Amino acid sequence: MKLDWLRNHLEHCDTVAAWLHRQFPYEFAEQPLADWQAEFRAGQDNGDWRMLVALHEGRVLGCAGLARDDLPQRPELGPWLACVYVLPEARGQGLAERLIEAVCALAREDGHRRIYLHTRDRADYYARRGWQLLERFDAFGADNSLMWRRP
Repeated sequence: MKLDWLRNHLEHCDTVAAWLHRQFPYEFAEQPLADWQAEFRAGQDNGDWRMLVALHEGRVLGCAGLARDDLPQRPELGPWLACVYVLPEARGQGLAERLIEAVCALAREDGHRRIYLHTRDRADYYARRGWQLLERFDAFGADNSLMWRRP
C-alpha cells in the first residue's frame, strides 16, 4: 500500500468525492454531487482540498485532506484536517491514522503551528491521538466538536 496525492491519480477524483458526499450528507445537503465533484477536482489544483489517498494495486482504499476552509462558521481558523474516510473493508489496520499523520506532516512542512478538525461522532478517536477539544458547537443540525493539535 502506498500513500500519494490525489492530484497524481485524478482518475479516482470523482469516486473519492462521491464517498465523501455519501459519508457526510449533512455537509452537502444543499450541494448536488456533480457540483461537489467539480469543486473537489478543482481543489486538487488550487490547494483548497489537498487530498492524500491510500492506494493498493490501483484501487483507492481511503483518503484524508488538508483543506483551507472546512467550517464556514469559523473562517479565521485553518488549515483543516478534512475528509478522512477509509473503505469499510480496509478499516482496523491503522490506515486512517497513517493518512492523518501524513496530512499533519504536510501542514507542519507548510509552516502551520496548528491544524483543526471538526467531528460529530469521532472526538474520542481524535483525543486518543493528541487532538484537543477547543469547543463544542451546533452545526448541520447536531452537536459537533471543534478540535486542534500541533501538526
